[in-house]
Amino acid sequence: MAFRISLLVCLAISALNSVQSAVQGTSSGGGNTLLETTTRGPHFDAAASKNVTALLGKTAYLNCRVKNLANRTMSPQVSWVRHRDVHLLTVGRYTYTSDQRFRAIHQPHTEDWTLQIKYPQHRDSGVYECQVSSTPHLSHFIHLTVIEPDTEIVGGPELFIDRGSTINLTCVVRHSPEPPAYIFWNHNDAIISYSSSRGGVSVATERGETSRSVLLIQKARPTDSGNYQCNPSNARPANVTVHVLNGEHPEAMQHGGNQRMGPSLGVLAFIAYILLAYS
Repeated sequence: MAFRISLLVCLAISALNSVQSAVQGTSSGGGNTLLETTTRGPHFDAAASKNVTALLGKTAYLNCRVKNLANRTMSPQVSWVRHRDVHLLTVGRYTYTSDQRFRAIHQPHTEDWTLQIKYPQHRDSGVYECQVSSTPHLSHFIHLTVIEPDTEIVGGPELFIDRGSTINLTCVVRHSPEPPAYIFWNHNDAIISYSSSRGGVSVATERGETSRSVLLIQKARPTDSGNYQCNPSNARPANVTVHVLNGEHPEAMQHGGNQRMGPSLGVLAFIAYILLAYS
């Protein structure tokens, strides 16, 4: 009986020492802690695996960072799956789709597994799943949004300016994942020169989530009439037609060129009624 009690005490002490080693670490054991033990297996770094907003036609990169993925022959594989049609796109560094716009990118000894999508279209928007073939199975979902920036010249498509006044054109670029690198202005298909002999031409551009470019042309002349185009580097252009008037304000021009053809039918009917009543 005494032997059995001693054996149980020894086992209890051994178990206690094991728990203490797991929690506190040992002087030569590399500092393993209980927290490290629970996260030893593969897991995702969410901060480096975020949703992506891509510009229409510009290469998109969906990144999935997997921590503690074993570097052995039988280590778990990382795959990308498109949820729209449950289509397997990549496994490891290999691409498993006939759509050549998709490609798996992974540099050896790194934790990043990237899905490259060339020339993304609106239909490519949606959920993509980064899978790790561990036990249990791990998944991380990334949402891709493909957008097309919108360009507008405020007040278009036609503007009427008095001769001698200032032409003030404001171009607005919205819904762009990054500000345009530049915004050019054209007049009748020629790039506007801000240092030409005409003088009085200037531009101010503000880049941000919504970018704006303001074109100012002082002392407007009839030769300043024509088509003006705003050309952002990452969006479709916008156009406006400017009419410089010689102090005239015909009603038809102020209504976008819809010239009125005499009185309305209501007015004609009222006049006919009066004439009949007093005839």
